Amino acid sequence: MIQLGDRSNLIDILRADYQRFPSDQSFEIYAEDVYFRDPLSEFRGRDRFRQTIGFIQRWFREVRMDLHAIYQHGDTIYTDWTLNWTTPLPWQPRIAIAGRSELQVCDGLVISHIDYWHCSRLNVLRQHFSS
Repeated sequence: MIQLGDRSNLIDILRADYQRFPSDQSFEIYAEDVYFRDPLSEFRGRDRFRQTIGFIQRWFREVRMDLHAIYQHGDTIYTDWTLNWTTPLPWQPRIAIAGRSELQVCDGLVISHIDYWHCSRLNVLRQHFSS
């Protein structure tokens, strides 16, 4: 059973989630009204977060999230990562987005998850059409 109040356990859970992303994510570590933002979307709610991850899992192929670093300072967990996937277009482009996340924790739950990309949205679009 997950002990949500244990911060080191929360980091272990996140590390495992990154390894198997987007499958079998530990949504119970997120508050019911978790705030999420990335360069493409902004919303509140664990159910919406689950739907977003489900979309990635259904639509994209060979999804891999490489975790480069994870650490905590105060009530914030920081991660550095690279997300890769193959887009289901006839030419099968392989896309890579390097980025970082800041997850705010309160009472053992993630209450805010903000992703920052190290590239522009235009760069990601261009990857779909470059060799």
